[in-house]
Amino acid sequence: MSVVEELEKIAIRHAQEAVALDREGKKEQAIAAYKRAVDCLLKLVHTCPNHNLNRFFIQRAQSYKTRIRVLQDIWVDSQTSEENITSYGPEQKSQKDQFDELILQDPPNVHWDEIIGLEGAKRTIKEAIVYPSLRPDLFPLGWPRGILLFGPPGCGKTLLAAAVANEIKATFISVDAASIMSKWLGEAERNVARIFKAARERANDMPSIIFIDEVDSLMGMHRLEVGGETRVRSQFLKEMDGIIDKKKPIHVYVIGSTNKPWMLDTPFIRRFQKRIYVPPPGYRERLGIFKLYTSRLKMSSDVNLEYLARLTEGFSGSDILDVCQSVQLKVNSELFESGGNDEGLSPREITMQDFLEVLEKRKPSVSKSALEAYENWFNKFKAL
Repeated sequence: MSVVEELEKIAIRHAQEAVALDREGKKEQAIAAYKRAVDCLLKLVHTCPNHNLNRFFIQRAQSYKTRIRVLQDIWVDSQTSEENITSYGPEQKSQKDQFDELILQDPPNVHWDEIIGLEGAKRTIKEAIVYPSLRPDLFPLGWPRGILLFGPPGCGKTLLAAAVANEIKATFISVDAASIMSKWLGEAERNVARIFKAARERANDMPSIIFIDEVDSLMGMHRLEVGGETRVRSQFLKEMDGIIDKKKPIHVYVIGSTNKPWMLDTPFIRRFQKRIYVPPPGYRERLGIFKLYTSRLKMSSDVNLEYLARLTEGFSGSDILDVCQSVQLKVNSELFESGGNDEGLSPREITMQDFLEVLEKRKPSVSKSALEAYENWFNKFKAL
């Protein structure tokens, strides 16, 4: 598992734990879990300062910090409803500011040419979102508004969502279970209504994309559900029905991302009119990813990227990034350990042997059985 993928996965786990504790009224434990999620996200940003999605990670960390401050009673008590606030005072303004933090004013700076491969997924997304946004007059029967991206972690689902938002200059509203289910905007189902209302209002000027990360945690099948979860799910169905109405030429899109599509309830699957499998990269894609990540490294002439692409069958894009980072760490560590920490000194060239040594300690982060499960689900519910 790559450094990026591992830190993001840990952050998600802590956030989901925080939401559960928050709902149970365990304030101090929830605060601690939110703080752990924030720490993981900020560590991710510092570890990979050039990552395209750092703005997205920082925004997510900020929303968790906001909830922490609410739990620490800095703002109005979370149980106070909007209807009971008659004046637009500082507390109400604070709640509005918290909601606005979900909206990225500038989409993550990701472009189509930075996503290696996934041509089928990119084509489907362009047909469903980009072209209708450019020429709605050509689509009298309407167009899809619900897009589900599913597949193993680290294969480009979030990058695809960011790229299409950047392509059509859309308002990008990023949400997850923590930002929906926590009470800092009132009741959870009202949070959902606010998100869709904000997206519709902004769609008057430019398209809006609601990106739901780990959508299975919000719309998945659960054996034990509290009342709030049931109401949230019902509100999501209602709101999605409102935007997929073919009679309303509205440019609001919901892009859901999940590593566990089999956890989704059938009613939600039906609302995502396009269901796109984002698989691990093939040989040509792996070669392109190696070329992309090694382009800024000092490489020896003996490095054979074609051979490395063959050796890494089953690796995700994040796995390959981790391999390249590990090789970079290897040669840099040698420089520091030899006492060469002066700015004028440079590490040696990276050799093929460096890559081979790293790959001896690496396995793909996705098992063959997991890939079979994705293929089976895709064959059952495919909609391209």
